[in-house]
Amino acid sequence: MSDLPWLPLAGGALAGLAVALLIVLFVQLRRRATGRDVVAAARAEAATLARTSKADADQLLRSAQADSDRLTADARRAADSARTDAILAGKMETLALREELDKETQSRREEWARQDRRAEERERAYDRRQEQLTALEGAIQTRDASITAREQALAAREKEIDALKAEQARRLEQIAGLTAEEARRELLQRAEEAARSEAAALARDIKEQAKKGAEREAQRIVSIAIQRIAPEQTAATTVAAVTLPSDEMKGRIIGREGRNIRAFELATGVDVIIDDTPDTVVISCFDPIRREVGRRALEALIADGRIQPGRIEDVVVKVRAELDTQLVELGERAAFDTGISGLHPELIKLVGRMRYRTSYGQNILEHSKEVAWLAGIMAAELGVDVKLAKRGAFLHDIGKVLTHDSEGTHVELGVEVARRYGESAAVINCIHAHHDDVPHESTESVLVQAADGISGSRPGARREAFESYVKRLTKLEEIANAFRGVEKTAVIQAGREIRVIVTPDQVNDAQAAELSEQIARKIENELQYPGQIRVVVIRETRSVEVAR
Repeated sequence: MSDLPWLPLAGGALAGLAVALLIVLFVQLRRRATGRDVVAAARAEAATLARTSKADADQLLRSAQADSDRLTADARRAADSARTDAILAGKMETLALREELDKETQSRREEWARQDRRAEERERAYDRRQEQLTALEGAIQTRDASITAREQALAAREKEIDALKAEQARRLEQIAGLTAEEARRELLQRAEEAARSEAAALARDIKEQAKKGAEREAQRIVSIAIQRIAPEQTAATTVAAVTLPSDEMKGRIIGREGRNIRAFELATGVDVIIDDTPDTVVISCFDPIRREVGRRALEALIADGRIQPGRIEDVVVKVRAELDTQLVELGERAAFDTGISGLHPELIKLVGRMRYRTSYGQNILEHSKEVAWLAGIMAAELGVDVKLAKRGAFLHDIGKVLTHDSEGTHVELGVEVARRYGESAAVINCIHAHHDDVPHESTESVLVQAADGISGSRPGARREAFESYVKRLTKLEEIANAFRGVEKTAVIQAGREIRVIVTPDQVNDAQAAELSEQIARKIENELQYPGQIRVVVIRETRSVEVAR
């Protein structure tokens, strides 16, 4: 009972419950019954209930006691099992902690052992270093002593050498009859001459190497430019043929007593050639603009059918106005094709007039466009101003359209018109120097000259009369053969290269180089030619012997 303290409380609760029931029954009986019978009956019933409740309470108490004993036994068994499990778990955890502690202790012992070994190795290394330093310090002290002794010996030796130099100089002055200053100047002069000779040889080698490299680079750039440019060229003549619908039209063109043809020639400034050629009339004039005006005007008159002096003048005026407009359009289109902007309107018009101007059969407008493209490509390869190179190349022959109307070379006229219409000094120099009339002031100016040479000298670009061609080749041979030591001369590649074979006994290697330059300069001064001419001097020595 002492292990179940709640049992007395349960008994008290049951007793209280019984009392409460009795009270309720009593109140109910009191309300319903009256008189003593009722009271007596109630008391008797209450007594009966009390006895019954006590017996029930005793029975409940015994049942509770039995349950309490059973639960207590179960609780004791559960507590014993839990205590056993807890003790076992604690032992297992203690064992695991002990193993972990042993591992950590072992790891720390190993780390301490490694640190001890490192400390011992460092200590031994320190001891060795200390020994080396001690030995080195001893060696340094020994070397210092040796150096000190050597310095003293050198000082004594230097004094002896100075004395010997002074004595030697005195004796040399006596023997040579020269003072020390004079001897020094003579030695310096000889050294200077030797240095100049070496410098000249070195400069010559550097020049040759630079020349070879520059030639390779120039050939690469020029080949790239030529491969990317292949414009068509038109060869114009001084005459233009006009096709007639029939031979009867020739009479109408001549007119009564020739008044129509005279009026036409007077209005256009051309010559009209009417011969036996069927259905064709030829217009001749040195000025291509006039020739074009005459051709267009005659075609318009033939199409109109009204050929008379008054009508001829009206048609010629109209054709000239149309041609002026077309010249401006041609100039603008050419400038657009080459990527050049900002040209003066008068320059645009002059550029359009280049369409009707030729040089050695090469159309000047197409030539100028080609030169601009070539110069721009080469400028881009060299990393210089592409716009300046294109502009100078595009305008380099602008003076050729003025040579029929003004005095002066096309270079002078081109420089004058470019300066008049506000072109920059760099562009003017490109025009002025493309035939070496003035020195080149920029890389772009040199590129313009090179592009002009490429465009004019490439195969098929220009044509030349056969007689003048033969004369030029003959003159080349005469110029080369006039020099001393020249054995034979051969002009090849259509006059663009001349090979000079010299006698090896009269011309050495150095003179061969000078000879090639002299021949080239003389050709430049005495001949007019398109492009450039390469001069190659060949010196060959042969030693021949016969075995018998």
